[in-house]
Amino acid sequence: MSEQVHSRRDSDLPVRLQEGAGAPAQTSAAVQGERRGCPFHELREKLRRAGLRPTRQRLSLGWLLFAKGDRHVSAEMLYEEATRARVPVSLATVYNTLHQFTQAGLLRELAVDGSKTYFDTNLSDHHHFFVEGEDRMMDIPGPSITVGDLPTPPEGMEIARVDVVVRLRRKE
Repeated sequence: MSEQVHSRRDSDLPVRLQEGAGAPAQTSAAVQGERRGCPFHELREKLRRAGLRPTRQRLSLGWLLFAKGDRHVSAEMLYEEATRARVPVSLATVYNTLHQFTQAGLLRELAVDGSKTYFDTNLSDHHHFFVEGEDRMMDIPGPSITVGDLPTPPEGMEIARVDVVVRLRRKE
């Protein structure tokens, strides 16, 4: 009986995103490659543990986000991937879902220049490279940056996190 319920829930998802179906036929460079981890039942539980109801859209977008491991995406990038994977979702829903995932502690939000926001699936303490002209974020490997001499926070406040973004550009 539980298999029938499980199948019924998965049948609501686009065929290409159902458990075991693999990667979408036409994928962007960010999605190509082998899928690993995060089967749908694990994703459902991950959403529930974070206090989010595992809706069809959250599952579909969550699969695109988390099934490939650590990555950085913008709302526009995820929307493009969802469109190519035939996930019926609006750009507004993608933005809302990314912000819900961030508030639930499933993603880390990174602002670049105040106009571009990326969402990071790697929640560990780490810093980033941003490749100018390519609009691409990359993790800086290991503890290669030490941040010191931080200002004392005002009374009743504490430093929650320090984000370092090192900007790169191609040599001419």
